Amino acid sequence: MAIELGLDTFGDVTMDADGKPLSQALVLRNVVAEAELADRMGLDFFGVGEHHRADFAVSAPEVVLAAIASRTVRIRLGSAVTVLSSDDPVRVYQRFATLDALSNGRAEVIIGRGSFTESFPLFGFDLDQYDVLFDERLELFAELLKEGPVTWSGTTRASLDRQRVHPSTTSGRLPVWVGVGGTPASVARAARYGFPLMLAIIGGDPLQFRPFVDLFHRALSEAGREALPIGAHSPGHVAATDEQAKEELWPHFAAMYERIGRERGWGRFTREAYEQLAGPSGALCVGSPDTVARKIVRTVKALGLSRFDMKYSAGTLPHEKLMASIELFGSEVAPQVRGSI
Repeated sequence: MAIELGLDTFGDVTMDADGKPLSQALVLRNVVAEAELADRMGLDFFGVGEHHRADFAVSAPEVVLAAIASRTVRIRLGSAVTVLSSDDPVRVYQRFATLDALSNGRAEVIIGRGSFTESFPLFGFDLDQYDVLFDERLELFAELLKEGPVTWSGTTRASLDRQRVHPSTTSGRLPVWVGVGGTPASVARAARYGFPLMLAIIGGDPLQFRPFVDLFHRALSEAGREALPIGAHSPGHVAATDEQAKEELWPHFAAMYERIGRERGWGRFTREAYEQLAGPSGALCVGSPDTVARKIVRTVKALGLSRFDMKYSAGTLPHEKLMASIELFGSEVAPQVRGSI
């Protein structure tokens, strides 16, 4: 089977050579440069996440992706993820259909609930409606993708009556994935709507996600649908040697983990836990090109993946290190992975 390889970023606010944080404006410009490099390296996809907090610079992925579209040629461009629960499905469709036009058909969307909740109070949504917001918005979004007159009613936004939404895409269908962090209901929901599945594998052994893959296949079959692609997203960093990669990543990854952990009540992140996560069966794709390629191949084969995206940014890890990682991922990791699948 063929494998597609991509990169994801949340626009993590990085630091300069003196250890001072860069402005969010400069980080956004750096993301565009990183995407340009990914395109030159022949990678298949570049994803930009949506967050609404100080440690991530990207709150409007489609605007960043439009800038990237003007500076790239072939790489496909999408979100990682779009928090559909706290957005308007009509506007999400319009923004990505516009991106699709500007990029000459290279846009796609990964929709999900998101791992942070800052967007809910920011846009005036009640977290008590967390489930119904996503369910209704996904139902409406699925209708919008048909690119015909839409009739829809629900409890969380105004109804539509034979409403046409513009612009349409040239192909007639905007590619959409559903991002899943590990709940069976989300897997079954993706199958019910006929959306490919993107697994967010950020901890433990990736092979633990095999039951979700089996559930997805089973749910598709029960719904009378043909097989659909499955992808995975995991964090990582590539350098010349395993030791260099781990040492470069460690302080930035640990600081990011502990910052988020304080908000969520996690325990302290130890070097021992990091080494386990970076080990042969851990989710963190950190190491030399050979090591990272082996880890990706292991995950791809075990889960039957069609695409693997590495989240290459990690907290304050500097832009220069990110660029070096992207270059190695494209020039050395990707050929090894493609040659082994």
